[in-house]
Amino acid sequence: MSDDSDRARTGGYVSAQQVARRAGVSRSAVSRAFTPGASIGKETRDRVLQAAQELGYQVNDLARGLLAKRSTIVGLVGTKPEAGFRAHLVAALAKALIARGSVPVLVNTGDTPPEVEAAQRILLGYRAEATIVMSGSPPAPLIADARRNGQPVVLIGRSDPEVDGILVDNAACAARAATHLAQRGAKRLGLLGSASGTQSIVERETAFREAAAGLGLEVVTARGTDTDYAGGRQAMAELLAGPRPDAVFCVNDLLALGAVDAVRIGAGLRVPEDVAIIGFDDIPEASWDAYRLTTFAQPPEFVAAEAVRLLDRRRADPHAAPLTLRIDADLRLRATA
Repeated sequence: MSDDSDRARTGGYVSAQQVARRAGVSRSAVSRAFTPGASIGKETRDRVLQAAQELGYQVNDLARGLLAKRSTIVGLVGTKPEAGFRAHLVAALAKALIARGSVPVLVNTGDTPPEVEAAQRILLGYRAEATIVMSGSPPAPLIADARRNGQPVVLIGRSDPEVDGILVDNAACAARAATHLAQRGAKRLGLLGSASGTQSIVERETAFREAAAGLGLEVVTARGTDTDYAGGRQAMAELLAGPRPDAVFCVNDLLALGAVDAVRIGAGLRVPEDVAIIGFDDIPEASWDAYRLTTFAQPPEFVAAEAVRLLDRRRADPHAAPLTLRIDADLRLRATA
């Protein structure tokens, strides 16, 4: 019976032994043919590659990693990875990691203790090479367990003196937002934050209030129950229920989009004539004609490239001092401020 008919009958992946039979070589020759730098004659290697192509064979990277005691899995950890900037960051990280030869595995930590425990089991049970934490909300024990088990960790959007990380320069951006709105003539500023209180959000809120105070401007604050569109509409409605601000800084774009609709649809006012609005992240929706949101651009592809660079640095020197990168974000001027 041929290898093709045997596979059709039994199902499953094509094995290296089937490739060896098709090529008329030993099983070890197949292994050498797919191992960079291994000793094998050109004719033998060509026969193996031809047989592999005919059969549709792919190297079992999981088995190879077990033999080498080295995984190619990189865990992407986050709460609500489908939302806002994080969704685009997941896509950029996956693309960058695949180009690196890694296998990205998305782990949604959820909000409950059982969900967090399940995420921990996945990360440690599959012996991931590294863990990239994409938000400020996954609990600290999850990160501590990864580190105790020898997994390099890269934090995005938060910092830890003992772990590599990437943070946008939140303070500089928030101060720039306050200055820009003041230069537009705003006298009373609004701040839309979030009850989630992650490091990035707290930094943006604090720096905006401090910069506004330095400019002699009053700031009134409202916080959404979450950093999403609904939270933005809710928080903006709270601001509009009191003395109306001339301009509002939102700590992310989803909040800002909700704020724009609360002003235009909920209150029947104009943006930016009655209320100017600035967001943060520059998600694709921010440039839609319905919004044309002025916002700070945090390119997910650049963040992903920096995360991979930190992983490679850690692999090359496991004992290097932890490094936190601060990246800038450009103010994209559009129609809302």
